Amino acid sequence: MPLPRLTQAQAPLTQAIEVLDEHGERRNTAIPAERPLTVFVDKRELLTLMTLGAAPELLVLGYLRNQRLLERLDDIESITVDWDVNAAAVRTVSGLPDLEARTAQKVVTTGCGQGTVFGGLMDEIDRIELPPPAEARISQRGLYALLEAMRLQESTYKSSGSVHGCALFALGRDTQGVQTAELLHFVEDVGRHNAIDTIAGWMWMQGLDSRGKVFYTTGRLTSEMVIKAAQMGVPIVVSRSGITQMGHALAGQLGMTLFGRAVNRHFLCYSGFERFDAEPAAALERRPLPGD
Repeated sequence: MPLPRLTQAQAPLTQAIEVLDEHGERRNTAIPAERPLTVFVDKRELLTLMTLGAAPELLVLGYLRNQRLLERLDDIESITVDWDVNAAAVRTVSGLPDLEARTAQKVVTTGCGQGTVFGGLMDEIDRIELPPPAEARISQRGLYALLEAMRLQESTYKSSGSVHGCALFALGRDTQGVQTAELLHFVEDVGRHNAIDTIAGWMWMQGLDSRGKVFYTTGRLTSEMVIKAAQMGVPIVVSRSGITQMGHALAGQLGMTLFGRAVNRHFLCYSGFERFDAEPAAALERRPLPGD
């Protein structure tokens, strides 16, 4: 299957500015470089996303997929991003039939950076099938390995704050049979929805199987985040933040395992206990240092 042609139009992620601190001293610091990206599909304007611009082509690709505006990767000929005009041009092979009708219904959500989804996503819930617990489960040590990898990950958040990060992990085993977590892809953006859409676009381009994969986000687990993770086929989601009532209800309906308040050795498993192998003794173990 031919892959879409994508530009590589990454923009600077931060901007240096001068600030005045509590001691009355001027100093330089970095802030996220938020910018608009207007998406055109076959020369028809679709919407404007506010983004850092870390991987804008994958963001657009994942957005189109998660909104179910495109079903097949080979329906797309190319995605071209031009930061001189802050635009992304999507060229399809045969066009998108009934685009206006399909995007007419919008639902305002709690998203930051991009909080509008096109109606109809809830109608697909009953058609989503996630890998069964026998094929996708996580142990407490596997969860800790994931959180340690995120603690050590260099990020725009550490240097400037004000962004959300999302990551995709693959679970495995070491030579002693202890579960491991390999970081496959990490992205940051001004909103968690942009970040998860970018991960979705990357997965689509890579043709990844969702079994044995875990999604991590710094943002809260709202209904839209749960739906998007389910659409990606990922049955285990870990968040540094909390969860909403609707996110919890949808996870139960989908059979998805959600972890929240997950930092260092602390976490809460909100749903999908059948996919989780608890190891309480691991909570008392020394956190491994780099090179251990």
